Amino acid sequence: MNLFLKIANLSLIVLFPIAWFAPMLRAGVLGGMMPYFFDLNEISVITGLQSLWESDVFLALLVTFFAIFAPYMKTIGLALIHFHLLHRKVLPVLHWLGRLAMADIFLVALYLVVAKGIGVGTVQTAWGLYLFTGCILASLAISFATEKKRTP
Repeated sequence: MNLFLKIANLSLIVLFPIAWFAPMLRAGVLGGMMPYFFDLNEISVITGLQSLWESDVFLALLVTFFAIFAPYMKTIGLALIHFHLLHRKVLPVLHWLGRLAMADIFLVALYLVVAKGIGVGTVQTAWGLYLFTGCILASLAISFATEKKRTP
């Protein structure tokens, strides 16, 4: 179990950056009177952050922390605990970081609901949303298993 947790957590160090650049959503607007949509733009965590930095710096800082720094700091912290380089007393802080990391998943879900409710365009989920959500959920599961595991 200990080796599994180490490998799973270390894989997140590779998978998180892939998820940040992977397309999460495809969005487009109705193309005139045509019954289909044109120019579906792929949106990733990184392209979304780039857009936010241009329009709202404070929100961009918040989302950058929730989407990138919180989950990655938690993953690195868990790896340090797994390799006995960090004391287990920091687990509550890492658990708190995991909760903050889930906030961006809810933010994306809210954007989906709002965009679909407006009805002037289309929003489709892409594979990156599932990868990113899976990384966050795997991180929560690894954290939970690490908390339950006794100190050797």
